[in-house]
Amino acid sequence: MKKTFLKALAVAATAAAFGLVAQAANADAIDDIKTAGVLKVGVKADYKPYGFLDPSGAIVGIEPDLAKDVADKLGVKVEFVPVVSSNRMQFLEQGKIDLMIATMTDKPDRRKVVGIVDPNYYSSGTNILSKKSLGFKTWEDLRGKPVCGIQGAFYNKATSQKFGAKIVAFKGTAEAYAALKAGNCAAFVYDDSAIVAKTKDPVYSDYEMPLPTIDDAPWGLAVQLGQDGFKAMMSEMIIGWHKSGRILELETKWGVSNTPFAQNMHAKYK
Repeated sequence: MKKTFLKALAVAATAAAFGLVAQAANADAIDDIKTAGVLKVGVKADYKPYGFLDPSGAIVGIEPDLAKDVADKLGVKVEFVPVVSSNRMQFLEQGKIDLMIATMTDKPDRRKVVGIVDPNYYSSGTNILSKKSLGFKTWEDLRGKPVCGIQGAFYNKATSQKFGAKIVAFKGTAEAYAALKAGNCAAFVYDDSAIVAKTKDPVYSDYEMPLPTIDDAPWGLAVQLGQDGFKAMMSEMIIGWHKSGRILELETKWGVSNTPFAQNMHAKYK
């Protein structure tokens, strides 16, 4: 009986210790950022207008502006760390960044790797950019054709398996757009939000987004797993962005037509 009682005490003590460690970790996530005086945010640098390089080489766009909002709330400077689809979650896991706001679609398997924050802050769907002369009308028209894609993008699999396209994956968008312009791909499968912006570029005046958008899916910003305090703070910030119309404001600032998702979220929270 005595041994059982002592064992129970040991288990309880261990659980309490783990609880204290978890609480400390949550506090440290915010405290460490404040102590360092800088918030490191993983953002895209090749995805206009959400995150891209301006003529001076600085990273700007909708998501860098949101990241700056977070840094301002914490009273620290912001450091933008360029990421791509294939490394953004790893950068967060490895502590190379504190926060990730990088056009990442919210998927169940990704929630096992990083702490995706609710509610979602944005949404987009899947479409293609292709020459108008090719006359694509349906997704089935891509069957057997080489289609540029981005490494790590979830829609590569669907475009390949469901519609028979031959995906040619690139690390970044610059390489994919170059391959498309060179004629190495018949189309580039990507987020419709980025494609719409690209079709407004005079350089792509003979290109179009010809297909119906599919797989409309929300985007999730993320912190490291277990950082519940930081995660709760970010949840409050996202709600604030929707409530105030901040997302709508940034869409207008960066030349994006107000999306139904942003409009609906503003109506929900205002």
